[in-house]
Amino acid sequence: MRIETINQLDRAGFVHRLGAVYENSPWVAGQAWEERPFASRAELHAKMSRAVKLAGPEAQLALIRAHPELARRAKMSEDSVMEQKGAGLDRLTPEELERLENLNQRYRSKFGFPFILAVRGKDKNDILRGLEARLLNTPETEFAEALRQIDQIALFRLEDLIEDPEDLIEDP
Repeated sequence: MRIETINQLDRAGFVHRLGAVYENSPWVAGQAWEERPFASRAELHAKMSRAVKLAGPEAQLALIRAHPELARRAKMSEDSVMEQKGAGLDRLTPEELERLENLNQRYRSKFGFPFILAVRGKDKNDILRGLEARLLNTPETEFAEALRQIDQIALFRLEDLIEDPEDLIEDP
């Protein structure tokens, strides 16, 4: 889909097409729709990210909590299933799965929300190391990091959904 097509969608169509970009939080797309037209995919992402930043801590926490724990299939969006599959989380050994589940539980107990990582380009070892390292963060640092990771996930999803003319330019 091209950005011109996105700009022509009515609010309901826009939210229908882009509501899953921010996991189970179509309100982000609804807020961004108000900022049309978008000159590029990057501008659309910036406006969606801005909607999250302006939403306040309660809405941000709800957005963070809308994300599934890694390697858990329950209540996982199709996008999350594919992203986690690409990182090899569907092929964990029983020992790796037990380790990940233990780390996820420790993380959720400490911070009150699931560990979120933009897993594209990462493998299971990167994920496990990242989870262990981030368990050392303060709650404030981790809240901000979770939102940063969510923005990165959203950018990846927009890259999959929207063709950008700059994508077609070849490097010399």
